[in-house]
Amino acid sequence: MRKLLLTLISLVVATAIHAQAITVVVRDVRYQTVTGFGAAACDGAMCPYGSDTGPVRLLYGPSSKVGLNIMRMEISPNFKGDINASDIGWDTPYDWHGSLPSAKEAKKRGALVFGTPWSPPGDYKTNGTAQGGNSDSQGNKRGELRKDCYEKFFPWLNTFLEYMNKNGVQVDAVSIQNEPDWWVDYSGCLYTPQQQLDLVKGYADKLDKEKYGVRLISAEPLGFDPSYSNKLLTDPIAREHIDIIAGHLYGHPPLGNMKSAAVLAAKYGKEVWMTEHSVTDYASRLPNWHEQLLFAEELNECMLAGCTGYIYWYMRAHWAFVGTGEAKYGVENKKNRLLPRAYVMSHFAKHVTGSTRLGTTSSMATGTESAFENSAYIKGDSLIVMAIDTTKTSYNLRLRLPYKVKSGTHLLSTSNSIEDLCQEIPIEIDEPVSDITVSMPARSLNTYIFMIDNESSAIRNVESDDEDGPKTYYDLQGRLTEQPHGLCIEKSANGSTRKVFISR
Repeated sequence: MRKLLLTLISLVVATAIHAQAITVVVRDVRYQTVTGFGAAACDGAMCPYGSDTGPVRLLYGPSSKVGLNIMRMEISPNFKGDINASDIGWDTPYDWHGSLPSAKEAKKRGALVFGTPWSPPGDYKTNGTAQGGNSDSQGNKRGELRKDCYEKFFPWLNTFLEYMNKNGVQVDAVSIQNEPDWWVDYSGCLYTPQQQLDLVKGYADKLDKEKYGVRLISAEPLGFDPSYSNKLLTDPIAREHIDIIAGHLYGHPPLGNMKSAAVLAAKYGKEVWMTEHSVTDYASRLPNWHEQLLFAEELNECMLAGCTGYIYWYMRAHWAFVGTGEAKYGVENKKNRLLPRAYVMSHFAKHVTGSTRLGTTSSMATGTESAFENSAYIKGDSLIVMAIDTTKTSYNLRLRLPYKVKSGTHLLSTSNSIEDLCQEIPIEIDEPVSDITVSMPARSLNTYIFMIDNESSAIRNVESDDEDGPKTYYDLQGRLTEQPHGLCIEKSANGSTRKVFISR
């Protein structure tokens, strides 16, 4: 009996040592360059309306623990009410002052900031109010932009840009509309894809892009309905005005509608931003670790779908990145303290921002509903592999890389406990290799960061098919720059990217 027990123990140990293996092949095929990750400083727990800058200070900038670099704010249609114009420092009839503190703080940390209208001013609309109209008290009248006010819309956005500029914030982009396909009883405005096309095609030249250095984002449909962006991109006049296509993920996973929309966007060299999703707003508790891994999978699937920018909903909520201080959601929900979801986001925000996605294939099925997901990226001399395992089984991960690497770090998150989030573990490499096996614990989020051995690896830059076309430049953090210098990412008109060095 004793001999049998020893044999069984030996088998258990051997099984633990020789964990099941998954092979991931990383290919030197380049896809989108990732601009970055962010969140919204809007209503709700950020009240009063974005003026509490604590979450921004915690979440933004390369020296923060999270590394966000995109901030969304509302372009309010509401009149300023009790706010005194002399207190603001710039006379405007609209209530835009609340966005300023957070926007200023984000810009100080190198972030891109963009504004989204929930509605144009009520006197521009068919129902005469900024509200969507979907309630008895609002007459159940659908609120749309009146055709005789199409010519007023972009000049109204110019007044917002002028106001922000006068108060020290250069806005990087403005959107046409939040959720144009969702009839609401709060601030909202409905557009069909054809109405959006008519607005952009006929009047977007009134947006002072050059004066304010601003890009135009398409309307942001609720479920990333591709008919909105496709209608714009297939029209040559409208296409010239649109810089970024956008949408939300409610009811539609990333590898569905967004991936479909990204195909045409990539063809015309347009960025693809997911501009709002809260995954699940847990009504009475903090998310458990499995739910955090599902959030990581959504981030990963957005990258696989061709996304260049991912913007979460609120910065501060018990189901978001920064705690609210409400004890009913758990003792860990301390006000202005980072929550586990922030550390999950940091795997992507701190390391994938500014990178170019590479192709991968795996010996285990990946994608929506899969227990294992992966993606890979190149950024400068770094090769980054993401791997997410939602099962109770640990694996060895065999990585077959397109070039040799000489050192590496494993960033590992395995639970909601702070000590189990973003652990840094060195990867021992004796000599440059392109085939390496690393550990992947059960129920884990993993970022493997390798340093490429340039002496033994030929890193190919993808050449543009249209060398004479317009080019845009980004720094290595993925931020658009009008005056590129040093090592930059060059993006050609056809969407291809390469690293270039530009001297002053």
